Amino acid sequence: MTPPPRRVTQRDIARMAGVSQATVSLVLNNRTDADVRIAPETRDRVLQVIAETGYAADPAARRLASGFNRIIGVFTYEPAFPSGSRDFFHPFLLGIEEYAERVGCDLLLFTSAPVVDGRRRIFHQDNRLRLADGCILLGREIDGAELLRLNRDRFPYVAVGRRDDAGGPVPYVGADYASAVHRLAERALDLGHRRLTYVGMGTAAESSHDRRRGFHAGTAGAESARQITATALTADATVDDLRADGSTVVFVEDFATAVALESAARRSGLTVPGGLSVVTLGDPTVPVPTDITFTGFRIPREEMGRQAVEVLTGVIDGSAGGLQQRLLPCELVEGDTLGVPGSAVDRR
Repeated sequence: MTPPPRRVTQRDIARMAGVSQATVSLVLNNRTDADVRIAPETRDRVLQVIAETGYAADPAARRLASGFNRIIGVFTYEPAFPSGSRDFFHPFLLGIEEYAERVGCDLLLFTSAPVVDGRRRIFHQDNRLRLADGCILLGREIDGAELLRLNRDRFPYVAVGRRDDAGGPVPYVGADYASAVHRLAERALDLGHRRLTYVGMGTAAESSHDRRRGFHAGTAGAESARQITATALTADATVDDLRADGSTVVFVEDFATAVALESAARRSGLTVPGGLSVVTLGDPTVPVPTDITFTGFRIPREEMGRQAVEVLTGVIDGSAGGLQQRLLPCELVEGDTLGVPGSAVDRR
């Protein structure tokens, strides 16, 4: 199928007209600021490009055009740009930037937050939260006390990822991990797996809870569906544990752990997926070199970023129409690591 054409943005209009994006915004909103004068020929050139391209301003941009700074804050509980995490956070930021530009908003990345007890904190002596009209929160685990304060202060925000109530409902855009894992677990049962193991990271994050919930819902008809923690054992010891249990498939919450388990299984004489199937439950959070296409799912990170801005602009201008809590479907990946059990080559 041919992908739909990309939506023309204010940045495109500015480039084609040879003006700044701010000038395009002023023309679109028919503003004649006393300290910003636009020459008639410049205005006509911008309007001509708009007519030629069929550009239509996003309704959210018009709603935000007055009464707000048109600045959206982005706060990350973990550093977003170090090499170890940039591959994971980058798509979220791409989606956020794309939709912010569509509605004519600037982004303000809050980087001055101090680290307390190993984690960044939104609220501190010099926090500049109020410079923005609202804020998007990114992080694997978001502090419940800070969500409580944001709710209490009625400051507009949206969390990327499902979050539990924090003294009130939390607006969020997340991924539907439970449904994705449920489908993968049912697929494993259909292939003949009867003893399944879930390898978690031992965290209390909502995303981990949702994955575990999907696993247990999808394995209701299994002979055994147990859960262990990856941090408790080395990869080789975990494979020994799986063999002792008779597990033929392992669902791994962390991608790097899945790669390590696949290597350990082969070292022990098991084929993958015949001797041991390995299913990954999300994208790598750190760069992990591997030539294997693992069975699992992809998180819709760019779309989560886009919709987070969409929801936030609705919260800011009051057009959201009630609490917004969205879960987006994950894309399943067929991969090469889930197969019919029983074709192991055990050389031990």
